[in-house]
Amino acid sequence: MRTIRQTATFKATPQDVYDALMDSAKHAAFSGSAAAIGPGVGDAFSAHDGYITGAHLALIPGKKIVQAWHADDDGWAGGHHSTVTFELAPVKGGTRLTLTQTDVPEESADSIASGWRTFYWDAMRAAFGW
Repeated sequence: MRTIRQTATFKATPQDVYDALMDSAKHAAFSGSAAAIGPGVGDAFSAHDGYITGAHLALIPGKKIVQAWHADDDGWAGGHHSTVTFELAPVKGGTRLTLTQTDVPEESADSIASGWRTFYWDAMRAAFGW
């Protein structure tokens, strides 16, 4: 198992970034695929047309999201979940997002890490002008 750590900076408020990750319509807008995201702790979510599924473990609006996260990918056992933590901090001119994802299966780690950059950080900047 591996841990993925990444940071990204956006020209947006922490609440804007939080909403992009937590609002089904906004998530679909930047990802170009279906998302169904429950609003509360314990609620289920799915994204990228069901490729990603899981549940919210902790939520602090505008500051932090912790999720049990499963990818429908080779190497992910049916019941295996990694833990994804998004931490949002205001910085001059925007928000710094820090991602930590633990317990990523070794054979998926490189593609998952690349996917965060391509399908999240770059896609959010392109869709929202951040």
